[in-house]
Amino acid sequence: MAARPRTLVAWSSGKDSAWALHELRRQGEVEVVGLLTTVTAAYERVSMHAVREALLEEQAASAGLPLVKVRIPAVCSNEQYEQAMGEAVRDARARGVTQVAFGDLFLEDVRAYRERQLAGSGLEPVFPLWGRPTAELAGELIDAGVDARVTCVDPRVLPRELAGARFDRGLLAALARAGADPCGERGEFHTFVCAGPMLSRPIEVRLGEVVERDGFVFADLLPGARAVAEGPARARAGAA
Repeated sequence: MAARPRTLVAWSSGKDSAWALHELRRQGEVEVVGLLTTVTAAYERVSMHAVREALLEEQAASAGLPLVKVRIPAVCSNEQYEQAMGEAVRDARARGVTQVAFGDLFLEDVRAYRERQLAGSGLEPVFPLWGRPTAELAGELIDAGVDARVTCVDPRVLPRELAGARFDRGLLAALARAGADPCGERGEFHTFVCAGPMLSRPIEVRLGEVVERDGFVFADLLPGARAVAEGPARARAGAA
């Protein structure tokens, strides 16, 4: 029997990448071996989603997968980004990875860019959610118990007050009123997944400060009470 392809999931910490992981596991045709995430080094946060690195690490632990972090500067040129990602791709290939899975839904230019970037690298781009009707997909996530919080809003499209909101039927109604895509595929909003079938345990979060920066509104998610309490214990255990 042929070995299943070793696959990294391009991981934003949001609902689409999380559901892509769930779909890959459900189908069982590949072996997911890690989560590939871009982190803004100066802020120690997931790029664009602005999720704290500590929460990203809890998420990966709950998913039972190692993180492959690609660190980029706060002001990052395309050349710098592609260099950093190229190094991660070469390292992954050396470890026997043959695929990278993306949670993209329908933007042809984004898919074409990813395909160009991986061309000749030895890694095949795969798109397990491609072409799914986004209204149906959003409802499917909610019905499956995905708990996600909005971490970033484009105020040119959506009300600022949606930063920090839960991804639920109420949010879908607000998105419909604003004429936004139900999954935010055009960048209308970004999320952090706290719970769902791709995670072994929920991640407790609480809402911190909401700020506007660089034309976007960001909701800072803070580790919940249990995560704060467990942090020192985990540190002690690691040092033992």
